[in-house]
Amino acid sequence: MEQLPWLPAHADLGAALSAARRLEPAARFAEAVRLAGYRRDFTLTGRIDRLATDGLADPALREGVRPALTPLRLAILSSHTVDHLVPAIRVSGLDRRVALSVHVAPYGMYRQALLGEDPELAAFAPQLILLALDARDAPIDLPLDSDEATVEAAVQARIDELRTLWRRARARYGAQVVQQTLVPADPLLFGSFEALVPAAPHSVIERLNTAIRAAARQEGVLLLDLAWQAARLGHASGLADPVRWHQAKQLVSPALAPLYGDLVARIAGAVAGTSRKCLVLDLDNTLWGGVIGDDGLDGIRLGQGNATGEAFLAFQRYAAALGRRGIILAVCSKNNPEVAEEVFAKHPEMALRRGDIACFVANWNDKAGNLRHIAKTLNIGLDSLVFVDDNPAEREIIRRELPEVAVPEVTEDVSDYPAIVGAAGYFEAAGFTADDAARARSYALNAERQAALEQATDITGYLRSLAMKMTARRVGPAELPRVTQLINKTNQFNLTTRRYTDADTARFAADPDTLLLSLRLSDRFGDNGLIAVLMARPDPALPPGELLIDTWLMSCRVLGRQVEEASLGVLLEHASQRGVKALIGEYRPTAKNGMVARHYEKLGFAPVPAPEGAESGATFWRYELRAAEAPAHYIEVEAA
Repeated sequence: MEQLPWLPAHADLGAALSAARRLEPAARFAEAVRLAGYRRDFTLTGRIDRLATDGLADPALREGVRPALTPLRLAILSSHTVDHLVPAIRVSGLDRRVALSVHVAPYGMYRQALLGEDPELAAFAPQLILLALDARDAPIDLPLDSDEATVEAAVQARIDELRTLWRRARARYGAQVVQQTLVPADPLLFGSFEALVPAAPHSVIERLNTAIRAAARQEGVLLLDLAWQAARLGHASGLADPVRWHQAKQLVSPALAPLYGDLVARIAGAVAGTSRKCLVLDLDNTLWGGVIGDDGLDGIRLGQGNATGEAFLAFQRYAAALGRRGIILAVCSKNNPEVAEEVFAKHPEMALRRGDIACFVANWNDKAGNLRHIAKTLNIGLDSLVFVDDNPAEREIIRRELPEVAVPEVTEDVSDYPAIVGAAGYFEAAGFTADDAARARSYALNAERQAALEQATDITGYLRSLAMKMTARRVGPAELPRVTQLINKTNQFNLTTRRYTDADTARFAADPDTLLLSLRLSDRFGDNGLIAVLMARPDPALPPGELLIDTWLMSCRVLGRQVEEASLGVLLEHASQRGVKALIGEYRPTAKNGMVARHYEKLGFAPVPAPEGAESGATFWRYELRAAEAPAHYIEVEAA
């Protein structure tokens, strides 16, 4: 089975790795990151991992790597052998823009590690814990004639044990837990009748996986759904291979290590906030067959009637489905804009409509420049983009000119496009809310706001014309999932980039001494949804009566509309009601949040020395409430 088919093939990856070993440490690590973006087998993956060893251990060697990497500590607690999978996890992490440190607990000791004492795990302080279990670990062994109720009770007992482990992991380490689903390892006993026998082995495992998924949803646990992967890959995939199991207790064979490593790394990326958020599409021979400028509206192949047209329609439908789940859609095409847009307006078989596209760029400029324009227009990073183009030359140019942009290696047959983009896991999620579903539409509305700004004669008139309304409230149970998601994935407008689990956020929300606020914004164009999170709390390093602004993050799509001033006004009002004397703002610089380096200065905060124990490089800013005046803005603020 070909590994990682969405990655491009290297002409001679082995030779490139040999040459990289002669480079200086920083350059060697940068080359390891670059080479991690190519298709590779188990052996080549191990060589990349060895090339990257120094860089993963030394943050200084990671400076200047493009795109920037987010460090994350992953602990694996397993009931089967996983040591041979660690290099693939780390290397895939590099490709997913995450610098993973990996700790593997002793084989089969996952219960002891979580319920007892594990000094090594405690010292490692994991941010992410993968509970990698297999179907042969303490199987539910019931008489085959057991009734439904007996099986259900046994399944529930196992789920209760897992819940205890999950909660223990969160309480002890504050880590995000990932549960691996169970892969059936033994042959069917009853053939197709197996599912109709409650206590049949495969039937029990299916019930367990269904119950694991339901419990994980309730507990805020993420899934590595290996059972779904096994169903998709088939029997000879390298999962639950009896030879590898009997020889080394390996559930995942070395041959499948690159894919398994990527499945883990993409979840780590989702937790770290490095998942992609925008799908950029070429047009000719990507969304339809043919060249619209030459073939005309009636000459392109799209829709019912022939296999090729149906394949293009299927890809459009997949892109539209991604848009409905909140992925931003954009177009980047070498075309006449009027001719290209006519297809969206007039072709009866188009599944995508012009209103689905947040940024439409069709011209004869180079596509690298156009992708930069799309990222700037949408106010997102280049590392948020996935670019799909049928032309291999264009794909290679973008990989060379814009290494931050993900470019899947699609085949010549558009029938494969949905499967390739889906299998690549660019848009891996660590949560899903109503605000996520509305995100793509909000970016399209931003284009309308931008058009209004360009037509306005002055900025004051433009801001007044938006008729903005901000709703501020203390975070309640209904908003906790979305707030946690924003805390863990917002990178640019984020003053401290602190990451918190669901349990952490719930604890802050319930703490009467902590202000945890959510802000929503609407205007005459529509609802922007939840656009900012503010948290101010007492800190041992500060005197009584002062609050540390622990977290201040905001969606970049509302920049330039005085939301910062209105947000500070909300925070001042809540703080003054509590008798707070001063707010202390903290800025912790990262590779991505340079845009907010002067945030507190612009809002009138005064610089103060860093308190004892502060992180190196962090700056602190003071705002006296007794002398404070609410910042001026044109946003109507109401409490919910």
